[in-house]
Amino acid sequence: MSATLGTLIKQVRPDWSIEIFESRGEVATESSNGWNNAGTGHAALCELNYMPEGKDGSMSTAKAVAINEQFQLSREWWSTLIERGILGEPSSFINSTPHMTFVSGEDNVDYLRRRFELLKDEPLFADMEFSDDPQQIAEWAPLLIDRRAKDEVVAATRSESGTDVDFGSLTRQLFDYLEREGATLNLAHEVTKLKRHDDGTWDVHVRNLAGYGTSLMKAKFVFVGAGGGALSLLQSSGIPEIKGFGGFPISGKFLKTSNPEVVKLHQAKVYGKAAVGAPPMSVPHLDTRIIDGEQSLLFGPYAGFSPNFLKKGSWLDLPLSIRTHNIGPMIKVGLTEFALEKYLISEVFASREKQLESLRQYMPTARSEDWEMITAGQRVQVMKNDPEKGGILQFGTEIITGAEGSIAGLLGASPGASTAVFAMLGVLEKCFPEQYANEWEQKFKQQVPALGEGLNSRPEAAKESLARTNRILELAPAAQAAEVEVEAGAAL
Repeated sequence: MSATLGTLIKQVRPDWSIEIFESRGEVATESSNGWNNAGTGHAALCELNYMPEGKDGSMSTAKAVAINEQFQLSREWWSTLIERGILGEPSSFINSTPHMTFVSGEDNVDYLRRRFELLKDEPLFADMEFSDDPQQIAEWAPLLIDRRAKDEVVAATRSESGTDVDFGSLTRQLFDYLEREGATLNLAHEVTKLKRHDDGTWDVHVRNLAGYGTSLMKAKFVFVGAGGGALSLLQSSGIPEIKGFGGFPISGKFLKTSNPEVVKLHQAKVYGKAAVGAPPMSVPHLDTRIIDGEQSLLFGPYAGFSPNFLKKGSWLDLPLSIRTHNIGPMIKVGLTEFALEKYLISEVFASREKQLESLRQYMPTARSEDWEMITAGQRVQVMKNDPEKGGILQFGTEIITGAEGSIAGLLGASPGASTAVFAMLGVLEKCFPEQYANEWEQKFKQQVPALGEGLNSRPEAAKESLARTNRILELAPAAQAAEVEVEAGAAL
C-alpha cells in the first residue's frame, strides 16, 4: 500500500519530497512478503465469501463485481508502469494461474451452480466455466480428484483469467523506483509516535534501530501503512476518527510443498467453502505460488494465536492497544463471536494429522513427508464500534483518514494488496480533494483508463481492457497441468 501510494504521488507531484520509514532491514518482510500471503489477485473469481448466500437462498453479484473492478484498476496501472519502464518483467511479479472453486456435497454443489449462473453473464466473469463432472475437473486440476471416492458429489468453477501475484517482488520494485526518483528509504527506522501541530503539520518521532538514536521529522502529510502496526500509530496521532477501533491478531500458517512431482500436477488456485460456523478468513485454498521464480504449492490457512500485531512485533502489542474508547467494542465482539473463538481454539490445538486431514479434503493423495508448515504473516482483524450492536468484527480493508486530510492509515486485511490502486487513489481523492479533482484525476485516468468509469457495465471496454492488460502483463492462458492417470475411489 505504501509503495503504491508513493508511486502514485510521484506520478503527479514529482517535486514533493517523500520519506519512507521501514522498521526492518528490508522492505516487504511482513504481509506483503510472498510467503506471508496467498498471492491471489483477488478478483472474486474463486472466493465465495464475496458472494454469500442469504437465509432465503438469495445471492447478489454486487460485491464480487466490485472486487473484480478494483483489481482491474491494479492490472491497468501495473500495465502502464511496465510500459513506462518503472516495473520490470511481468513474470517477476504476476503470472497466469487459473482460479477455481471446488466444493463437495449436494447443497454446496447446488450453491456453486447457482452462483455460476448469476456470474457467467457478467462481462468480467465471462470466461468462467462450471462442471460437476469429476473427469472434467480432473483435467483442470488432477490432484482434486485423484483417489477421491467415486460416489462423492463434487463441482468446480474455473476462470483462466486468474493470476498469482508476488506482492513482495512488486513492492520492492516500486520502492526501487521511488528511490531512483529521489525518495528516501530509511531502513531499520521505527516510527514510534505521531503528533500534530496547530498549523496542521506533523512531528514524526523516529527511532534508529541500528544506531539506537532518535530523530524528529516534520511532515505535511502522513500515511500509516504499517500493517498490523498501523493501529497503535494511528492511536498515537490522537485523531478522533480512530476512536472505537481495536484489533485482534491472528497468525496465518500454511502447509507448503516444493516437491516438483507434486507441484507439476496442480496449476491453479483452488478455493473451497468455509466450514459451517467458521469465519470468512478460514476459507481453505490450495494455491500455486510463484515466488522469486520458484513454483510451490501452499494449502491453508491454518490459524494460530499470538498477541503480536506484526510477525516480528511485540507480545505487548495487543494489551497496549486497549483504550477506554475501544474496550467496549472489543468486549462486545468477544461475547458474540463464538464461532471465531471456537475456530481459533480448534486451530491452535490441532494435531499434525488433523491439519493433513484438512489438506486431504482437497488433495486425497497428500503425503505428510511432502509438506512442511510455515508461519505466514500476522493478520489483525478490525474491531470497531457499532451504534446498534456495540461492537463488530470487520473482515475487510479499512481506510482511516483524519485531521483535514493530513493523515491516513490502513487497517484490516483481505482483499488488501490486490486492490491497492483503488484504495490509494481513494486516499488521494479524500486527502487532496482540490488537487485530485482539478488536475490529478485526469492524469491518473491516462494510467488507469477504467478509473471512475468501471468496466463490467461496458462489455466492449471490459473486453478491450482485459486484452490490453493480458498482452502487456504477458498473461497468456496458463499451461495445462501435466497429464496424470486419475483413479477415483482407490485407497490412499
